Amino acid sequence: MADKSSQAILVAGAGIAGLTSAIALARAGFDVRLIERATRFEEIGAGLQLSPNASRVLIELGLGAAVARQAATPHDLAIRRLTSERVIASMPMNNAQDRFDSPFWTILRADLQTALIDAARGERRIAFLVGRTLDDARSTGNGVSVNVRTSSGGLERIEGSALIGADGLWSRVRPIVGEAAQPRYIGYEAWRALLPAADAPPDAMQDRVNLAMGRDAHLVHYPVAGGRLVNIVLVKKALSVRDDSRLGGWSAPGDPAELQDIVKTMKGPMRDLVASVASWQTWSLFDLGPLATWSRDRITIVGDAAHPTPPFLAQGAALAIEDAAILAQEAARTPEDFAGALRRYADRRRARAARVQRASQANERNYHARGLIAIARDLVIARLGGNGMLRRYQWLYGWTPDS
Repeated sequence: MADKSSQAILVAGAGIAGLTSAIALARAGFDVRLIERATRFEEIGAGLQLSPNASRVLIELGLGAAVARQAATPHDLAIRRLTSERVIASMPMNNAQDRFDSPFWTILRADLQTALIDAARGERRIAFLVGRTLDDARSTGNGVSVNVRTSSGGLERIEGSALIGADGLWSRVRPIVGEAAQPRYIGYEAWRALLPAADAPPDAMQDRVNLAMGRDAHLVHYPVAGGRLVNIVLVKKALSVRDDSRLGGWSAPGDPAELQDIVKTMKGPMRDLVASVASWQTWSLFDLGPLATWSRDRITIVGDAAHPTPPFLAQGAALAIEDAAILAQEAARTPEDFAGALRRYADRRRARAARVQRASQANERNYHARGLIAIARDLVIARLGGNGMLRRYQWLYGWTPDS
């Protein structure tokens, strides 16, 4: 356990990466000060998938029951073309507990964040510092010194034993550890919507994750909120970046008229589902990495700050949760040597994160293949079958903090 008299670890950002890191560190015996720009926590995004590699960590942190109450547990993942109702293959997900010792959940991002906030607020070792934006930071030999801007415009200095940058895609901490690279727009935008189950076509409410692939777009939808809502994500090619995306925005309103050409190519329940959505949130997709440098002295980065991952493998949140587990492990090993702990954390995580990023990029190409390449893709998926695909992802879903 950490020395209770030591300075607190500072965590910049109270999203999924920051909250999970704070909880994991607190459970390992460290005091944590969680620095967050917002003064209130509001719903952001829509749904997300928590595969067994992520649910395992949450359960080990004692959050399993709280998350499960709000999550859905899909029966399978059905893969088809956007222009066809025929299922090419179905990957079983309801046996994840038996195969991977952890469940496969789908959940509202807001519900997961609420469970994490409640757990963090219940931890006496965690203090929230809201309404503060990180301005700069430096290592001081035996700790870190961080300057933050308050919501009123003032400047505060906060001292800590280490700084964890969990501040997302447009991280302010990333350049501090020596990474000057900036996120790159990849030419796609995501359209998200939540639809009440009562308003969704009956076929869309099957207890499954649905993936439909197309040349210029792909569609994913699945139940969340215990089946009361359907989460819908349509990722399509775009002509230009959304104005607010470089400012971290991901909730610009989308005009359903922009989707008409895609909707016309869809079949059956998929077409009815997308056509029934009256309100969309959109944001442009960016990529970055893999990065060579994650840590410098007593400062490191986690989550999207370290490895932004476009949503073609549904692993962005899962990777952040994995980061938190390894970060806490390494900090607990040598609480007297944070620089060494953060260096070991980065060494353990870089290759894993890079592999997930490459797999996500491969899915982007596969989902939007055309012509003979698309035909070959479908044949490979059908030949593998659902169990074959699950075995192919053993490296991903079977990960544990002791891997």
